[in-house]
Amino acid sequence: MTRSTRSSSLDWITVSLYFSFLVIGWLMLYASQEASISENVKFISFDSLIGRHTIWVVLATIIFLFSFLLDWRLWYTFAIPIYGLTIVLLVGVLIFGVQIKGATSWYQLAGFSFQPSELAKFGTCLALANYLSFFDSDIRERRTFVVSVLLLLAPMFLILLQPDAGSAAVFTSFLILFYRNGMSTNYFVIGFALVAVLILSLIYSPFLVLLLVLFVGILILVMRYKQQLYALGAYGLWLILSAILYASNYKKEILIANIVAFIVLLVVHTIRENQKLVIVLFPFMLLATAFSFGSKFAFEHGLEKHQQERINVWLRPDKCDPRGSLYNVLQSQRAIGSGGIQGSGFLKGNMTRLNYVPEQTTDFIFSIIGEEQGFIGVFSVIGMFLLLIFRILIIAERAKNSFIQNYAYGVAGIIFIHFFVNIGMSMGVMPVIGIPLPFISKGGTALVVFSLMLGVLLKMDLARQTR
Repeated sequence: MTRSTRSSSLDWITVSLYFSFLVIGWLMLYASQEASISENVKFISFDSLIGRHTIWVVLATIIFLFSFLLDWRLWYTFAIPIYGLTIVLLVGVLIFGVQIKGATSWYQLAGFSFQPSELAKFGTCLALANYLSFFDSDIRERRTFVVSVLLLLAPMFLILLQPDAGSAAVFTSFLILFYRNGMSTNYFVIGFALVAVLILSLIYSPFLVLLLVLFVGILILVMRYKQQLYALGAYGLWLILSAILYASNYKKEILIANIVAFIVLLVVHTIRENQKLVIVLFPFMLLATAFSFGSKFAFEHGLEKHQQERINVWLRPDKCDPRGSLYNVLQSQRAIGSGGIQGSGFLKGNMTRLNYVPEQTTDFIFSIIGEEQGFIGVFSVIGMFLLLIFRILIIAERAKNSFIQNYAYGVAGIIFIHFFVNIGMSMGVMPVIGIPLPFISKGGTALVVFSLMLGVLLKMDLARQTR
């Protein structure tokens, strides 16, 4: 490797954002505990939440600063061994871990708890960045794609066995890294389409969802005709006729008619030698059909009652008990809404002080910001996270080393998923899957690992002229 003579300066905006988040997190956790602690509380102690969090903040800061003392190339050299260690820890926690809130996700020793799934995010980020930076690695080639997906799926599978679906879902953030390395957008289009089919099938009848899928498939085929205006006109008439028949309770008949129409159009396109579209579209329709009927069956027979309730809270809140499964989200929404423009003020949030919002120090810590700091505070925190992600992307794009660039995109994806899903949970627009808000929510392991990831990235940025 060669190093340019030009020096690189530390990204002080990112550093400032990091310490600002630490302060905000400490203040919000203090606010959540203020009503239950005495005036003589010890701020560095294991006897209270804020005391323990202070210790974790100090430890996280030390690790953040210590990461600047290490040569960034050590992380490239030991990326795969670190990944292997995290896999061993994930296997070990299934055997030796302790169960907390229904998931065997923690090691516990001498009063300390450690969650290996958090470290696995860092290890997987390093491993993927390392593998995709090899000179012969191309995500568009089958071998590279398969190996990359296996590196991603291994920790996800082990975390799902705990079971901890929320932490496993975070690993999908690495698809952003895959996209940046040239992964075809077709995979994303098909993936998002199948997810949409799955979600719609949980809300509406599978027959209706399948009918909608057929309409979309027919539209795609119709758009391939040269006389698009006439084809679209005929398609519009077909839609109107289908809607009339469906409303007249001829549901099965109209479904069969659309299946026949779709097959006829497929045959026509095959005869016209437009086989590439048919090869992609036909398997997708089969998958969509399986998803539309299989998702409903899996929901009703494959999930536990509490897991069904979590999905219903997100997709069908009208079917949930406001004093039961829906209670947490409703209280969080009320807390955020009660803040108004300016908020009730620090330590003056009644819902926060009286602990009306369950899990307000972890899953729903954003509700404290909303109640006490109002729209101004909410807007500011969201803006800070977006700025942090933007700065990380700048670091990625100005790096002249592919490993640094890949690692930066991995970190950006992880932080974005955590930020987006956690705030979405608090507002009721995302499922409650137990993802913390980076640097702010309670949780020592997550805080330390996020600090390590960001510190390593900033150290790499100092060497951004390295090829």
